[in-house]
Amino acid sequence: METSEEQKYGVRRLEMSDKGKGFIELLQQLSVCDSVSDKEFEDRFRELSSLGDDHVICVIEDHVSKKIIATGSVFIEKKFLRNCGKVGHIEDVVVDSSTRGKQLGKKIINFLTDHARSMGCYKVILDCSIENKLFYEKCGFKQKEIQMVRYFV
Repeated sequence: METSEEQKYGVRRLEMSDKGKGFIELLQQLSVCDSVSDKEFEDRFRELSSLGDDHVICVIEDHVSKKIIATGSVFIEKKFLRNCGKVGHIEDVVVDSSTRGKQLGKKIINFLTDHARSMGCYKVILDCSIENKLFYEKCGFKQKEIQMVRYFV
């Protein structure tokens, strides 16, 4: 049976109306995220929605303030390796700075990990900062190899 705290902070998929609930402002706490027009949001939302379960963005909405206070995404990579296996890639996990410490990040990670498992992925991977390593270890992840990046802009 869910407690009132668990019901208050349920995880669900991103909806079109979430732009007006502070979704973009929440992403700005994570990384560079310029303003996004309503049309740009709608176009990208429809594009990602057309991918169905292969790209899922989830959110937690505070039902009192009607604001999005946590989010994350997972996309499914289809491979030839491992007998045409699948890998889940977790990205863009952020919890609003005013609501950290309430296990919301863990709820987001569990939702995304469960989704990847349900899609038949043999693993789920993510990149994180050194500061967030302990958090992800508490969520069951372990460090493997190193990350490399090459930016184009």
